[in-house]
Amino acid sequence: MKVILLGEVKGKGGEGDVVDVAAGFANNYLLPRRLAEKATPGNLKQLEMRKHNIEKRELARTTDANTLLEALNGKQVIVPAKVGEEGQLFGSVTTAMIAEAIKEQIGAEIDRKKIDLRNAIKQAGEHTFTYSIYREIRAELSVKVVDEENPEGDADEAAEEDVAEEAAPAEDEAVEEEAAAEAEEEAEAEE
Repeated sequence: MKVILLGEVKGKGGEGDVVDVAAGFANNYLLPRRLAEKATPGNLKQLEMRKHNIEKRELARTTDANTLLEALNGKQVIVPAKVGEEGQLFGSVTTAMIAEAIKEQIGAEIDRKKIDLRNAIKQAGEHTFTYSIYREIRAELSVKVVDEENPEGDADEAAEEDVAEEAAPAEDEAVEEEAAAEAEEEAEAEE
């Protein structure tokens, strides 16, 4: 069945596109939700008269999408979460949490439904994801999941620093003991 799309339909096209879809999809989904209308000769004639307006709206949407792409692409947001042993999260980071972090940290309001995480985020650290802005315009972003109790850094990093601080005095003591032993040997050799 041929229909004229009245808005963006994922996987089918955008406003003003004439597409061929299954009759059941058209009758049960597109037409009741007013996402499309039947491609009758009268509707096709009206579409030709509306083409100019559709092209103007399309240009505005594409311009807005490219502006948002510049604001988002390559950016990193930080999401605090409860982290257990070995960086394992209690639960997972949701698209709503990421959308809220983008709103707070970058200042861009986005639709959480357009975030593609690829896999659920259940581990602390850095993860990349894609945000579908408009049609084929997509931004690549990353999210850094940090412990909400220690947002400045990982517990592993803090533990490594403590170990390094403990090791440094031990090394200094060993060097001092070695120097003292050499001094004693020199003193004995002189006698």
